[in-house]
Amino acid sequence: MPDISEVSYANIEKASSCLQGTANKTPVLTSRTVNQLTGNQVFFKCENFQRTGSFKFRGAYTALSQLPAEQQQRGVLAYSSGNHAQAIALSGKLLGIPTTIVMPQDAPAVKQAATRGYGAEVILYDRNETTREVLSQQIAGDRQLTIIPPFDHPHVVAGQGTATKELLETVGDLDLLLVCCGGGGLLSGSAIAAHTLSPNCRVIGVEPALGDDAVRSFHSKTLQTVHNPATIADGARTPSLGKITFPLVMRYVHDIVSVPDEALLRTMFFLWERLKIVIEPTGALAATALLEGIVKAKDSRIGVIISGGNVDLQQISELQRLSKG
Repeated sequence: MPDISEVSYANIEKASSCLQGTANKTPVLTSRTVNQLTGNQVFFKCENFQRTGSFKFRGAYTALSQLPAEQQQRGVLAYSSGNHAQAIALSGKLLGIPTTIVMPQDAPAVKQAATRGYGAEVILYDRNETTREVLSQQIAGDRQLTIIPPFDHPHVVAGQGTATKELLETVGDLDLLLVCCGGGGLLSGSAIAAHTLSPNCRVIGVEPALGDDAVRSFHSKTLQTVHNPATIADGARTPSLGKITFPLVMRYVHDIVSVPDEALLRTMFFLWERLKIVIEPTGALAATALLEGIVKAKDSRIGVIISGGNVDLQQISELQRLSKG
């Protein structure tokens, strides 16, 4: 098991300095309606307004900027269903680093197009025929590229933790922080930041019920996996927490819960209507746990990370149909 001391709050501070003037300082929104419905004071950290439309830019840029010059010149490879792909592609463009992205064929078209638009080479694969990790290792080996994984990387975790650092510096102490969870990069980075800046804050991760590997891992204290979960939260279709993120989650996170897809869609459309912002299904995970009463709290100051807003607008009618059962 890796030494989890390789990711600390000092690393998050370093990442914050690295991102200064490049990443967006995303807004924190509030809603009287949400406060009345939940009986709490709720603060939404809106990473859908981050560059490339998700928190992933924070970790990607941090990781690429700290590569040795030789690795930067050869280029990097990333595997992702979309948000990490876009983040790596834009970061590479900004830093002058060639980027190659391995994406599943069924990744949202809007994410594929954006990734290519930022200048990356996109290689598509069939989830049923191979795994992205195996294919990426083969390509990276052939081309001598450095792999930047979507979450299981110390610089990526540190970069993701800057979102919660900003949130707490903006609103002050929280009683509870709810964070979307796929592979645990955002969750573990956020938990480290909260542990330092708001020590009494409970941190709870939220993942889709159809891909509940993190819930099972947390409660069994043994790393669990899931294979190609058929959840609409495409950003959380990761097979498991990582070798770095799992021990960090076990140390700093207080609980992990799951939410069903139908509840996820209800929350997504509710926030579209009430907060007037576009978020993707994965981005609604944390808010769903609160609004659906899966995580219960009263008279509390609650932070909610909205992780991204890269929804394929051509699929709205289908998503609405699914939300109505």
